[in-house]
Amino acid sequence: MVKYILMDIEGTTTSISFVHDVLFPYTRKHLAEFINNNITDNCVIECLNDTKETVKLEESKDINNTDAVKTLLHWINIDRKHPALKTLQGLVWKDGYSNSNYTAHIYDDVLPCIQKWQDSGKVLAIYSSGSVEAQKLLFRHTCFGDLTKYISHYFDLKTGLKQDPDSYKRITENLSTKGSDILFLSDSMDELDAALSAGLRTTQLIRKGTLPCKNHRTARDFTELVIE
Repeated sequence: MVKYILMDIEGTTTSISFVHDVLFPYTRKHLAEFINNNITDNCVIECLNDTKETVKLEESKDINNTDAVKTLLHWINIDRKHPALKTLQGLVWKDGYSNSNYTAHIYDDVLPCIQKWQDSGKVLAIYSSGSVEAQKLLFRHTCFGDLTKYISHYFDLKTGLKQDPDSYKRITENLSTKGSDILFLSDSMDELDAALSAGLRTTQLIRKGTLPCKNHRTARDFTELVIE
């Protein structure tokens, strides 16, 4: 029986276009200014150092803060899932949400279904490449209001890459349950394959533009989900 419902964000609860057409451009526009205004903040310093270390490891060269910012902006353009970038994105997005520059998109079918699932005793969790802070911000500032009351657990890249079966094993251990108790919802075949390899149940969300895969259950939206 499914006890936990683990959800991806992009293409599952939220349109990919919101992330790529709203959040990413906002970060691209404000990242350098944010870093300059918070250059003595320990978290910002750590992210810059992590960026420099990655460049040193991958390109064998030392860079300064200005070059680190340029690297981070390049990573935005190529959608690199680097922990330093994801942390900084969350911090920049926090300002955007706080200033009401945007609200997070949530598909219409999501809220009534997660309400029903929670009422039936299911525990809801999120696993996304965005930082936990960014995830909480998104669900706190949605077009339907604050949805964080429905979500009990958040997982990000600190758990591991979403295409790695070991990441889902860590989530299973964190939840103190077995894989078959967890239903993972995502639009990504690679993520679903990894979760299935770790023993989780899976269903692919076939939102607009998503190509269905053959080795997972599929649903066009949350209302079509079969939860046993």
